[in-house]
This record gives sequence, structure tokens and C-alpha cells, in this order.
Amino acid sequence: MSRSSLFGSPLFLGFDHLEQMLDRVAKSSDGYPPYNIEQTGESRLRITLAVAGFSMDDLQLTQEDNQLVVRGKQKDDSEGRIFLHRGIAARQFQRAFVLAEGIDVEGAWLDNGLLHIDLKRPLPEVRVKAIRIGTKGAQGGRPLVNGTTLDDTAGGE
Repeated sequence: MSRSSLFGSPLFLGFDHLEQMLDRVAKSSDGYPPYNIEQTGESRLRITLAVAGFSMDDLQLTQEDNQLVVRGKQKDDSEGRIFLHRGIAARQFQRAFVLAEGIDVEGAWLDNGLLHIDLKRPLPEVRVKAIRIGTKGAQGGRPLVNGTTLDDTAGGE
């Protein structure tokens, strides 16, 4: 059974890599640690992860291409301790966030068991490009622009 894809539409040319990134992120996330994403300004975002019990030395934050990766690994300090009940998670985790092109990580800080990561999203610039429309010439069906074929205008490439 084949799965239908939003990016399989002929209107989304060149976006197949987005589907692969979404699949990778969906497979890697198990819900731990919980997080919030909030907009803190017109072009600013903040990711907040609940990392109670983790110190700054237990956390690692890296940007790998277009992914922001948060890893946590606590040292095992349970030696010599007897737990009657252990409900506080003491496990390692990895949480990945796919970042859009141009998003910058401005900083991160740990406060009362919450890891805050500030991001800045660049304001999009409007780009307009005029594209010439040529006429079909008699030279092998190649379009003509200003009386020459496109091959001639491109330097013969």
C-alpha cells in the first residue's frame, strides 16, 4: 500500500527533501522531554524544553546543517542509593528541530529545570525576477530571443 504525500503534488517541485526531513523528525521524537515553541517577537522564536534534573554539563546543544539538536545525558549517581519508587526520569534523550533556511540560534540558558533556546528568523525579502519569453525559430525548434537562439545567448553551453 503506497502512502499519499502532500509533497507528491506536481505543484511542489523540489520539495521532496522536506518530506524526508519531516519523516526523520517524526521517527526520532518520542515525546521526551516535553517542549514549547513560542513567538517572542515579530521575527523571534523561543524553544523551551523541560529538562528537570539535568545540569548544564549534562546538556549539549548543536546545530547540524538545518537541524537544531538537543542532547541530554545524566551521570549515573544511583550507586549506593536504594529507591523505593523511582518516578523521576533519569534517561538520556535527543530532540531534533528542523530549522528553516536562515534561522539563527541567538543563545540558550537553563533556568529552574527549563532549557530556553532563542532563535531569530530573518524577515523574508521579496524577490521578483522578469523572465523573457522568446519566439520559436526555425533552427531545430530552439526558442529565439532578440533574433538569436538561447544556445547562442548562453555562450554555446
